[in-house]
Amino acid sequence: MQTDARVLIQEDERKAYYMAQRLAARSRVEGNRAEFWHWARVASEVARISPVAEMDLEIVKAVADEEQNRVR
Repeated sequence: MQTDARVLIQEDERKAYYMAQRLAARSRVEGNRAEFWHWARVASEVARISPVAEMDLEIVKAVADEEQNRVR
């Protein structure tokens, strides 16, 4: 979990939280419960260790909607 959080932060620190949320939403849509929980914890780890990661709830909702619509 920490390793994945650090990888996302290294790739794009400002957007790392959103990427973890996207991966969690994708896993949930695909029905992969274990992976969903993993990425949800990664998102919380990003929030914990990054002082610059953006965390706007409206963007998180939009990301989840995009993933839901991607499957349809």
